[in-house]
Amino acid sequence: MCTVTLLIRPDHDWPLILAANRDEQLDRAWDRPAAWWPGRPGVVAGRDRSGGGTWMGLNSHGVAAAVLNRQGSLGPAPGKRSRGELPLMALEHRTAAEAARALAALDAGQWRGFNMVVADSAGAWFVRGAGHGRPAARPLAPGTHMVTAHDPNDPDSPRVARHLPRFQAAPPPRPGDWGDWAAILSDRSGEAGEQINVVPRGGFGTVCASLLALPANGAPLWLFAAGAPHDTVFLPVGG
Repeated sequence: MCTVTLLIRPDHDWPLILAANRDEQLDRAWDRPAAWWPGRPGVVAGRDRSGGGTWMGLNSHGVAAAVLNRQGSLGPAPGKRSRGELPLMALEHRTAAEAARALAALDAGQWRGFNMVVADSAGAWFVRGAGHGRPAARPLAPGTHMVTAHDPNDPDSPRVARHLPRFQAAPPPRPGDWGDWAAILSDRSGEAGEQINVVPRGGFGTVCASLLALPANGAPLWLFAAGAPHDTVFLPVGG
C-alpha cells in the first residue's frame, strides 16, 4: 500500500502540493525518476524494472500521475497488464482532466484493482479501477486529501485515520520548506497498518518518497528521496 497526500488550493501561487511514499517489495528493482522513455518526450518518471512502467511521473505540461494498488491486489496476476502502464498513459495528455477522461474510458478488467491520482495546477482527479467495467473518475475538491488502497479520505484506512488529521492541521508547506509535511511523511511510528513510512517486514516496506509542488506559473518542483524518507535526503529531480 502506497500513500499520496494532496493539498489543492485554487488561485494560490502553488495550487497543487503532493507528498507520496511508495511501498513495495524491497527486492523489486527500480530506477529514480528520469526521462527513461525515448518514445515519450517530456515524461520524467520513476522506472520499475520488472514491469517497465512507473509508479509516479510528470510531463512537460505539468501533469502529474501516480498509481496505487487497491485492497487485496498487491503484485502482478496472470493475464493482467502491469499497472505501471497507467501513469504513462495519463501523461500522454496535456491536462489532468483530459487524462482522467481517457483513463475512465479504459477497460478496467485488463488490470488488477488500482487507484490513481492525476493532477495539474488546475486541480486533481481520483480514478478507481475495480478490475472490471470502466474506471470511475471524479475531481477532488479543494482541501487536503489522502489516498491509500482505499478511496480518498476513507476513515476505514488506519493510515488515513491516523495521518490525514495531522496533514490537515499542519501549516501548508512552501516549496523549499516542507516542514511538518516532510516530518509526517518520514514518521515510522504506529501499528503496522497505520505506518505511513512502513518499517520493513516480510521483505516489504517504504522504498522511496516524493515531494511535488505545481505552480500556477513556472516550473514544477519535484524532490525525490531514493530510500525511506526518514534517513534519505530529498534531491531535485533532474538536478
